[in-house]
Amino acid sequence: MKSYIPKDWRIWFALGLTFFWCCFLFIYIARNVGWGSFLDLPIEEMGTFLEGAFAFLAFLWLVVGLFIQQSVLAENNEELRRNNLHSEKQTQAIAATEMNARQETFFKIAENTRRQLGSVIGLLFLSSQSSVGNSNFSSEEMAEFWTQFAGGDSELFSRLFLSMAGAADVDYADLYYGTEIRKRHAENFIVGFDRLVELAKGCDTDKIILDTLLNSAHGMLNGSMRVLHPDIKFEPIVGTDSIEYLDRMINSRIESS
Repeated sequence: MKSYIPKDWRIWFALGLTFFWCCFLFIYIARNVGWGSFLDLPIEEMGTFLEGAFAFLAFLWLVVGLFIQQSVLAENNEELRRNNLHSEKQTQAIAATEMNARQETFFKIAENTRRQLGSVIGLLFLSSQSSVGNSNFSSEEMAEFWTQFAGGDSELFSRLFLSMAGAADVDYADLYYGTEIRKRHAENFIVGFDRLVELAKGCDTDKIILDTLLNSAHGMLNGSMRVLHPDIKFEPIVGTDSIEYLDRMINSRIESS
């Protein structure tokens, strides 16, 4: 059952002071005025007396009411603050759950996309063998490469392209864009990888996934293709600046020590 007994000490203090004030007025009227004379006073004089007698109590309860109202407002503000903190935590939890769901979706899409990009580079590699010079591979070696690719090594052909970097007679621009077929394969690879990068940016606040993509064999090959494209000036895809990151870590340690 709901209790109607006040718990605030100020209410008890005001009640006690009101009781003693009423007792004082009772004694004052009885000793100085007399109840008979008091009751015979004209109504305007009695009103003046009562106004002065109870003005103290009116002021007392006004002050007590103001303090109680301030306490209630403070409690309401504290409750609002706790509710805001709880809502903020709920919002953060929802955002984290949504981010995790987006990352899981990305990894599922990324695996299929990496294999698709690997097949595109495989076709480009196959098409470019006639101009590799002394780095030509036999049909048995090409069959073995495709077997490894089918076994799950989706970046095999990208690594093969990157491994040609040491050969002085390799013209990467010709390998990528020397014929219409090669150009189409290279541009399909760029488009597919760029779309994967955009998808990664939507679920990667710290650029960890983006850095992984850019530093993979597909990522480094994509950067080379973008630089050597004969018709389009691509904007570079910017990941984490290692030097800036290390400088920030060093400065933070210096400030904390």
